[in-house]
Amino acid sequence: MASKKTLRRLKIKRSIRKRISGTADRPRLSVYRSNSAIYAQIIDDVNGNTLAAVSSKEILGDKSVNIDAAKEVGKGLAEKAKTANIESVVFDRNGFLYHGKVKALAEGAREGGLKF
Repeated sequence: MASKKTLRRLKIKRSIRKRISGTADRPRLSVYRSNSAIYAQIIDDVNGNTLAAVSSKEILGDKSVNIDAAKEVGKGLAEKAKTANIESVVFDRNGFLYHGKVKALAEGAREGGLKF
């Protein structure tokens, strides 16, 4: 059984996904934060394709994630997006609060050149 906290996040996620969808012109940047890592991917929801993805495990190995590491993940995703000719995205925080690591990842992606 999922915890109350997880159920709350999933409820928020459903309400966000009702309003947000990625297209080929403006794909969705989806963020997932676990206890040990942070993952981000750029998704075209119309075709169901992942266009670019990066995780903290690729960048740091098995080290734990902090705010600085999340910012590096955002910059890494922006670099992969540039190679895939993606300039603007729709940000999907996936039910997580826009605070801490999620916010740092978003700021890193903006510094890397993504617009949202």
